[in-house]
Amino acid sequence: MRISPGLPLRRAMVGVFALAAICTPGGTATAEPGKEAARLAFAPRYRALQHGGIVRAANASISCRATLGTCAGVRRGEPLASGTGGAKAAVNGDFDMFYVDVDSDPNTYNSSRAEVRVPQGGRVSYARLYWGGNLKVGEQKPPQDNGRVLIAEPGGEYKELLADSVVGHRVARGADAFQASADVTKLVRESGSGLYTVAQINAAMGKSAAGAWGGWTLVVAYEKAAEPLRHLAVWDGFDALESREGDDPLVRLAELPFPVGANGRAGLVAYNGDRGSPGDSLTVSVAGRTTALGDAANPRDDVLNSTIDGAASERVPAYANTLGYDSDVFELGTALRRGGDQLAFRLVSQRDAAWAGALFVAVDARQ
Repeated sequence: MRISPGLPLRRAMVGVFALAAICTPGGTATAEPGKEAARLAFAPRYRALQHGGIVRAANASISCRATLGTCAGVRRGEPLASGTGGAKAAVNGDFDMFYVDVDSDPNTYNSSRAEVRVPQGGRVSYARLYWGGNLKVGEQKPPQDNGRVLIAEPGGEYKELLADSVVGHRVARGADAFQASADVTKLVRESGSGLYTVAQINAAMGKSAAGAWGGWTLVVAYEKAAEPLRHLAVWDGFDALESREGDDPLVRLAELPFPVGANGRAGLVAYNGDRGSPGDSLTVSVAGRTTALGDAANPRDDVLNSTIDGAASERVPAYANTLGYDSDVFELGTALRRGGDQLAFRLVSQRDAAWAGALFVAVDARQ
């Protein structure tokens, strides 16, 4: 049953509470309600030097329609027959897309779950939820609900969450893309590890050349005395990758002294990356040496390939091909082996009409 998002969002307020006023340290939301911008330059959101790290939970909110004969295989990551005897990677523009909806609530039209796994003995120091999607596919979603979403902690009920900062929203290249975010530190600190459910992301269903996409990522920084001292940083914005010029970095982390042989991880949230379209990369530069990041699930020349990878946590559903939504975590070990005091991350896409939304880093500190 598909209902306009306004009704369930209002119903969620009955017997629960709005998170926008309680989750921001200091107490209140910081953005003007409904304010949007076509481009948000990447800027620091959180930074700490502490014993601990960063974990994240993420999932997609839309996928290929299950009644399509090829959909089950695509969700498992299988390619499509090309019509010439070969195979090609499956992308969101190939399909009639429909909502993922895992809850039993008839008032939500999309919902998905993913696990936050804070190490035992860890204390949450910061948590932020990012959500976004495409408003224009076979249908056109109104942008008024971009800055609202529902979230439920493990075993809990839905609560309305309002964006506490400017919402990125840009119409370009056949898409109507947005990202919003909000501080959920209080909720995650009190609720702890487990499966979080996020619902009512304002993404459109259907089929178009631009394709449908939508998803969410919950980034959680934690303290734990038994773990190494680390630099923790979260940056976010909303930037169409084709607008980046020259060698300008997406994020430059200065005054970040780390030792020779340091370990670290970097996480990326991005939208509308097409699997099988080489030409997009995430690189990190340290002391003049540039390393392209990648792993078995993310080729170094196709990191925006519709995956949620790099963390051992549960997802419901756990599709291998998330058809236009990327939330990945990369190991930085090789890039950091010489030590240094600054990292510069550069994300480029030569073939995808893609948007970057967030980047987070945890790196061993020099002691």
